[in-house]
Amino acid sequence: MNVVRTLPLIVLATALTACAGKPARSDAPVASTVVPASTTAEAPAVDTAAAEAGSAAPVASPPAAASLPQAAAASSADTDAAKAAAATAPGGDDDFDALYGGAGNTGSAAAYDPWEPFNRKVHKFNNAVDRGIARPLATAYTHVVPRFARTGVSNFFSNLRAPVTITNQLLQGRGGDAWDSLGRFLMNSTLGIGGLFDPASKAMVPRRNEDFGQTLGAWGWRRSRYVELPFFGPRTVRDVFGLAGDIPLSPIRRIEEDKLRIGLQGLQLVDTRAQLLAIDDLRDTAVDEYSLVRDAWMQRRNYQIENDLRSKRDRGHDDANSPIPVDAMPMPQWTH
Repeated sequence: MNVVRTLPLIVLATALTACAGKPARSDAPVASTVVPASTTAEAPAVDTAAAEAGSAAPVASPPAAASLPQAAAASSADTDAAKAAAATAPGGDDDFDALYGGAGNTGSAAAYDPWEPFNRKVHKFNNAVDRGIARPLATAYTHVVPRFARTGVSNFFSNLRAPVTITNQLLQGRGGDAWDSLGRFLMNSTLGIGGLFDPASKAMVPRRNEDFGQTLGAWGWRRSRYVELPFFGPRTVRDVFGLAGDIPLSPIRRIEEDKLRIGLQGLQLVDTRAQLLAIDDLRDTAVDEYSLVRDAWMQRRNYQIENDLRSKRDRGHDDANSPIPVDAMPMPQWTH
């Protein structure tokens, strides 16, 4: 890995950890997240909404599900309805509690945010960039590009994430999942014409998405303080370190031609943002949009890590989304 290329991220991560006054993994409160107990039924719709909430473009922090108990914008009636929907399948209550907090979870553990004043300032900046640039571009993209073409773009970038996913599955000791992901990558890259189509899903090959932040969580760094980065959006200190681990595995970042690489990264950001347009109204009408985003992102991230810790047989519905990957950030090659 090119040391020069990753040095800024490492310095940033070290500075964030030092500001805490003590190690991030030791001062986080004990989490009360409940691990889902059932995997026999597909994840309920409310879980899918929360999963989609975590993949916002870096200039637009990911929206949250309307049933978050911590969110001031969500009504108690919405929460009850969502929980009732989750309970229709075996283990639904457990899945709901894991993502949104049960009776014994007030959300304080999931939203560990000692740097809130700083994070709110960054969040305000990210929202300004989102409303001024990212959202208009995403809206125009959906109006101009047909749905089938947008689906192909999404499939293409999802397929390019396979090397990151496979490597992190191996690092987590999940050889079976890595084999599935490799087979999926080869099938979509060949039969799917470079990943534009997704024959692997039709062949029932599971879609997984892993990053080094999740690997650090599987290795023992379970809880970490929340931090929002300019353009990158919601993260934890653990995930900041994870960015440095994902950089050398990115196929896009290995493209030497700056114009081509930055063009692909820009298209990836617009595609990601376009997938979230449907839930902009929720964010816009929230009483405290920052808390809504933070709590939803932290609970979803904790669920991803807890789900990774279970056996392949017992693992629940996998969240196909992940935080904004480093390969989606348009940056020049610093060594040129």
